[in-house]
Amino acid sequence: MTDRFAERLLEWYDKYGRHDLPWHQDRSPYRVWVSEIMLQQTQVTTVIPYFQAFMERFPTVQNLAEAPADDVLSHWSGLGYYARARNLQKAAIQVMEDHGGEFPDNQDKLEALPGIGRSTAAAIIAQAWDRRAAILDGNVKRVLARYHALPGWPGQTTTLNALWAHAERHTPHTRARDYTQAIMDLGAMVCTRSRPACGECPLQSGCEARARNEVTLYPGSKPKKAKPEKATWMLILEDVEGRILLEQRPPSGIWGGLWSLPELDPAYGAEELEEACEQRFGLTCTQPDLITGFRHTFSHYHLHIQPARLRVADSQVIREPGSHRWLHRDEALALGLPAPVRSLLTDPEQATLL
Repeated sequence: MTDRFAERLLEWYDKYGRHDLPWHQDRSPYRVWVSEIMLQQTQVTTVIPYFQAFMERFPTVQNLAEAPADDVLSHWSGLGYYARARNLQKAAIQVMEDHGGEFPDNQDKLEALPGIGRSTAAAIIAQAWDRRAAILDGNVKRVLARYHALPGWPGQTTTLNALWAHAERHTPHTRARDYTQAIMDLGAMVCTRSRPACGECPLQSGCEARARNEVTLYPGSKPKKAKPEKATWMLILEDVEGRILLEQRPPSGIWGGLWSLPELDPAYGAEELEEACEQRFGLTCTQPDLITGFRHTFSHYHLHIQPARLRVADSQVIREPGSHRWLHRDEALALGLPAPVRSLLTDPEQATLL
């Protein structure tokens, strides 16, 4: 018997849901998987152009597995949460090596791939194979928390377990593909974080939060904690040929594996930057031109970036050449770059607006 929750939701989806997203075309497990990873903590409108460019460059899982890591990261540049891109390629390699290039259609085997958790694995199963599997992304958590007036922050184990129980109970045995898209669409289009359109919701008659006039109280908020403030000098070192020095970030951590501008400890004064460049890179530079600083926010801290442009006296060999490259701007912009670095290389003054 079809759950009335699912029945009403599917009726709404047939009329108002999204049926023509790029990953709905040629709905292979590979395309579904890439879209699901890109959609993690990222809105559909942002993902669409990235997905299309990614598919054009890496049309198959084999293409992705065999591509240079820099190429993968360059096609992710601007999407953020770069561990997703690194895990994407690791998973592609694993699919090629362990599964003969075919995605496993088993929940446990999918979850064994890097970057795929319970909800993402379920979404792949439902969307690629139209098989019943309960999902619980951010949109679904919001819909279920409000419908059942479930207290607590979804990051807490007891709240999360209760949400999973509701997700399992409401997921129908038929039309799994449409249902998973429908509940994600409802959260994105109607049951939004702020100003939800309750009057347009197909679930309004059974929604406990609406009945109590407490919709905005659910889901519960994460306990607030002040984000720490950090700072750095970000150096635009330019040689006589107009090339910019870039350094590759460590493979893990913030901006892991991306190419970035060299950084220096904020304890250095502007008048000390020339000496610092000599000590660290072995480069003789002119006095720095300071660019207006700006703040870039990560999920767990704020970073105050103070850019400085320094001319290198002549073509010089950089210390630690393996992790550094002299590149013209167009060459640099073809690499995987953090968003603030890309903005600084494109237009330093506009970067200050970030």
